[in-house]
Amino acid sequence: MDPILLIVILVALVVVVGIYLWTTYNALVTLNVRVDEAWSDITVQLKRRADLIPNLIESVKGYASHEKAVFEAVTKARSETISAQGPAEAAVAENHMQAALKSIFAVAEAYPQLQASQNFLQLQGELVDTEDKIQAARRFYNGGVREFNTKIKVFPNNAWAKNLGFGERQFFDVEDAASLQEPPRVQF
Repeated sequence: MDPILLIVILVALVVVVGIYLWTTYNALVTLNVRVDEAWSDITVQLKRRADLIPNLIESVKGYASHEKAVFEAVTKARSETISAQGPAEAAVAENHMQAALKSIFAVAEAYPQLQASQNFLQLQGELVDTEDKIQAARRFYNGGVREFNTKIKVFPNNAWAKNLGFGERQFFDVEDAASLQEPPRVQF
């Protein structure tokens, strides 16, 4: 075999492998950034909901001031949501927030005049909207994580992705998934 042909084949092979590594690396970086962006979207919506909670508590507190334990549970759940770091902690905080919101709306059901309050009705609407946005953000985040994790697990990417600093990302799974299939029921 001609040595020049062998060199050309070898160079062509190195170029093909180099282009593959370059495009795959860039694709992994793009997916990683997309997952980070999706997580940021979730935290924005969780913060929005956390900002609505004090107003909701004040609305209900005026009618049911003796329900101190419920208000404390909601405040604690709000604090957990704000301080959660990463999907695992956020999932635990999400479970606590769902339970706390159910409690506060259960208390509100006992007060018809509260249910007729324009302020309370507006807060309900904003909370339902925020819960819908949280679910959409979670779906987008988990879709990005699925795509990213698949990309780093398929052959031949799995042979070198970890060496380049790409590790598997965590899904935003909630322990009690049934409680999150729909937002808290706030219609009266």
